[in-house]
Amino acid sequence: MLNIHNLRLSFGDNEVLKGVDLSIDKGDVVTFIGPSGTGKTTILKCINYLVKPDEGEIDIADLHFNYKTIKKKDILKLRRKTAMVFQHFNIFKTKTVIQNVMDAQMVVQKKSKKEAYEKSIEEIRRVGLLDKENEYPSKLSGGQLQRVGIARALAVEPEVILFDEPTSSLDPELVGEVLNVIEDVAKSGMTILLVTHEMDFAKKISNKVVFMDQGKVVEEGSPLQIFENSTHKRTRQFLKSFYEDTENFEKSI
Repeated sequence: MLNIHNLRLSFGDNEVLKGVDLSIDKGDVVTFIGPSGTGKTTILKCINYLVKPDEGEIDIADLHFNYKTIKKKDILKLRRKTAMVFQHFNIFKTKTVIQNVMDAQMVVQKKSKKEAYEKSIEEIRRVGLLDKENEYPSKLSGGQLQRVGIARALAVEPEVILFDEPTSSLDPELVGEVLNVIEDVAKSGMTILLVTHEMDFAKKISNKVVFMDQGKVVEEGSPLQIFENSTHKRTRQFLKSFYEDTENFEKSI
């Protein structure tokens, strides 16, 4: 359904992705974990072509592209297969909730205003914001803004939805409402790629976990394998450090 081969990207002398290979089946929920700055978000941006890789190939649904030879028309085809939910929402501040969700459908998919409105209402209801459809972003909490972003992504009916640390900009008390919506989306059968530091959520929601370090896939497998039976020293080291830091933080509050 989604296959990536030899994905490489450098910024100057900094090699961010070092030949990443991934294979994802339809309906998979794949969580990327690992230290900050190791290329997790960059992979999502390469898939959606928000960042141009130096090298690599991608198969998504019935499409195949070589990143070295991809054309503008191909990029549009690729982006129509994916939708991204951003860490910092990327919501238009001068548009209402319903207008934000309708926008991509009308501009990119060329839907009529009536079609876009009906689909938007369906997805706004799904994320629990039907009473906010005519509100502007300034009137919404961070959790509500992120749910608008999820509704917008779902409304274009992508093959794959990409979540880039969707709770990292939220106050802790707002995280749960967003995670509940993501879990609902996962249960619907949507193919999901998720970058997160919410380890317990990753264990709960994923059928595959990918641990990355220094631009490489170090280990991948089921949540049980990665979190409890990891075979790689670096994975165990990261998880041990992460949970120790979390425990120390909880003791301090």
